[in-house]
Amino acid sequence: MASEQAHPARTGAPDLDHGVPAEDMVNHAETASGFLKALSHEGRLMILCHLSTGEKTVTELETLLSSRQAAVSQQLARLRLEGLVSHRREGKAIYYSLADERARRMLDLMYDMFCNAQNPPPAASGKAE
Repeated sequence: MASEQAHPARTGAPDLDHGVPAEDMVNHAETASGFLKALSHEGRLMILCHLSTGEKTVTELETLLSSRQAAVSQQLARLRLEGLVSHRREGKAIYYSLADERARRMLDLMYDMFCNAQNPPPAASGKAE
């Protein structure tokens, strides 16, 4: 049957090739890796979560994170470098907001996976406490 040949049987694994040349896949993997590394720090992830609800000042983020200004500023600098947040100055205050729709999409996905009450965390992995 022609339709079966056009659409190979699904094995449950996503088809990630999409005919992309190997060199391009390497470039995409490097980009994805950098993006995921930026999200992999708990402090940066929490900053992005707070910014997903709207623009915040550094002072507001300090309060929300119960963290020192220097630590918040360091993480914001990394997020700016990765292009995930943008900022604007109003007087002495600096306001930050999400700058990359991919970050918002990833936060939505992570919320569904880890914070949504309908998706409880997996059972303990058996690690020693």
